[in-house]
Amino acid sequence: MAAKRKTNSGKLAGWGLLILLMIVTVLPLLWAVRTAMTPNPEVFSGNYSLIPENATWINFKRVLGMTTPEESVAAGGTAATINFWLYMRNSLVFVIILVVAQVTTSTMAAYALSRLHFRGRDTIFVILLTALMIPPIFIALPNFVLMDQLAWINTFQGLLAPYVLICPFGIFFLRQFMLSLPREVEEAAMIDGASRWTIFRKMIVPMCAAPITTLAIIQAVFGWNEYMWPQLIAKAENVRLLNVALSVFAQSSPSTRPDWAGLMAAATLQIIPMFLLLLIFGKRLVNSLGLTAAK
Repeated sequence: MAAKRKTNSGKLAGWGLLILLMIVTVLPLLWAVRTAMTPNPEVFSGNYSLIPENATWINFKRVLGMTTPEESVAAGGTAATINFWLYMRNSLVFVIILVVAQVTTSTMAAYALSRLHFRGRDTIFVILLTALMIPPIFIALPNFVLMDQLAWINTFQGLLAPYVLICPFGIFFLRQFMLSLPREVEEAAMIDGASRWTIFRKMIVPMCAAPITTLAIIQAVFGWNEYMWPQLIAKAENVRLLNVALSVFAQSSPSTRPDWAGLMAAATLQIIPMFLLLLIFGKRLVNSLGLTAAK
């Protein structure tokens, strides 16, 4: 009875901690949505209910450019504007190219480091692991100087260059999975005359579909949330990402207080693509991470 009581207490403590973590995680998001649906003059009215008294969609319309400047000011907004669709397009282009490039190069590098034998292979892998420990801020300035010398400031080339050539985490993640794949199948294919490229393309890649999809999702979320490098290298309108644009929008308000309702409306719209991505592929992501950990 004592053991059973101890087990039940452990389960209750675990569920309690899980519920607490869920509240801490979800509450800021709910409050952002609540602020986005609150008229701007009422944001600091003292009402702390999760459901605003006079809920409205006007802040979303303002962000999407569906109102005139007069209507925006009348709704409690400011003269500050945000070209939401342009910045959304820039962010989507950035994320798609980043994901395709990183998944492609990481899969090839992981195959070479896990299945091929060549001099210096283990040394290269150790160097890649070391790269995981270097804070991004340490290499931001050297990368910026290099982009400046290449005249890639305020271009998509400069924005993407530090990301597309190498992804240490992706290489490590896929290498660990490929090490568990049976070599007998690969050796049988080589006996039948298949080349390394054929084996990689028609056997290894299909068998690694789950971890490759997981890596793509992880890197898509990473790219969508990236701020420091885009803020440093891409300040021009035509390459500015949505994350950076929200910061500029918050700082460009002519009043002493930012347009919080409009800012939260834009932030709420920003999370929709990643929310849909995780909603569609979330189960596959969890299953793949569990499978990789088990292997």
